[in-house]
Amino acid sequence: MGIPEVDKFDIVEVKFKGGRKEYYRNVDHIQLTTGDPIVVDVPSGHHIGYVSLQGELVRLQMQKRKIKNDDDILKIYRVANQKDLEKWEEAKNREIPTLYRTKQIIDEFKLEMKLSDVEYQADNSKATFFYSAENRVDFRELIKTLAGDFKIRVEMRQISLRQEAGRLGGIGVCGRELCCSTWIHDFKSVSTSAARYQNLSLNPSKLSGQCGRLKCCLNYELDTYMNALEDIPAVEKPLQTETGNAKLQKTDIFRKLMWFSYNNDNNWHSISCERVKEIQELNAKGIIPSDLTNNLGNESEERISKSNLELEMLDKKFSTVKKKKKKNKPRPAGENLSNTGAVKSEKNITAAPGREKSQDNTGRNRNPRRNPEQKNKPLPKEDQTKKPLPRASDDKPANDKPRENKPRRKKFPPRSKGNDQNKGEKND
Repeated sequence: MGIPEVDKFDIVEVKFKGGRKEYYRNVDHIQLTTGDPIVVDVPSGHHIGYVSLQGELVRLQMQKRKIKNDDDILKIYRVANQKDLEKWEEAKNREIPTLYRTKQIIDEFKLEMKLSDVEYQADNSKATFFYSAENRVDFRELIKTLAGDFKIRVEMRQISLRQEAGRLGGIGVCGRELCCSTWIHDFKSVSTSAARYQNLSLNPSKLSGQCGRLKCCLNYELDTYMNALEDIPAVEKPLQTETGNAKLQKTDIFRKLMWFSYNNDNNWHSISCERVKEIQELNAKGIIPSDLTNNLGNESEERISKSNLELEMLDKKFSTVKKKKKKNKPRPAGENLSNTGAVKSEKNITAAPGREKSQDNTGRNRNPRRNPEQKNKPLPKEDQTKKPLPRASDDKPANDKPRENKPRRKKFPPRSKGNDQNKGEKND
């Protein structure tokens, strides 16, 4: 909002005792400053107050409090002089003795009312008595007695407990002056639900103010808490896990964290609100996770099966890549083709002159065998020096040592009882 250079609004906000604020029109355009004592018009005389606000801001305050700018607004007489202030001080000095005497009279009449404050008018012609009561009070006799004792006109005004605390004033737990005595004019109802939404302990001594009612500041941040609570799930029953049933113990609304404990244990576990929603969805489907933080439970089978399928797909991809590499790899000379499924023909086998060569499964040359035509011919010197290699079998690798051929032990028949001749015959 732009501040105008010249304030043309002629209504001024004036503050009186107890934080009461009223609006008066500056008809004579008197040069005023915030905090100046001024004499204003009242229905039965004049009163003195202090200028609290002026200019265009007063227009906004009147719109907020729904006060019409009409002829009902009274005017400002002048700035208070020294004589006006002295007379006003004399009137204020009568307030405390009048308060004590009035309380004695109320006790004599046995009226169920609480007198909180007395305010004398600046011209010392009228006194207003502020009281609070739960039920309706008949104070007609009380007014007659007060008017006769103090020789003034009496006005009885009933106020609420919050207004009473605002008139008395004081310092709140925040270290500042009470809001009800500074700027609050319209008191709204405060319920304990405001404390529940903000996760405050329902302790009356901490939630109540000096008026004995719930603090007005409980409503200040309520809208912010309500907006933050939209993202937090409602936990109506414990969360089911394989470790146990987890009960909600505490919620941090702005950090979006929730603390749970197993079977009312002292150890609390904090998880996010998103995780709480996941567990609630799993429980609704009949799936129970193993823990608040882990999903390994009844649903682990599905996840493990998915991971196994992914691993199988990866293995297939790697195996196909390896096969392609093997096919494209050049073969060295003399490589055996039996493992790859190829059959070598006899035409491709080259043998040394005078003998034949054969190959086993391992690709090694077997012992050369002589043809019947070459029986009488001696072997070449090279072949005589070579030792025959053991034949490779399917069960045993070719590199193993050959099995030694030990002579078998002869089995003789058992000795029979008889003559030695029979024995000799048998031995022969």
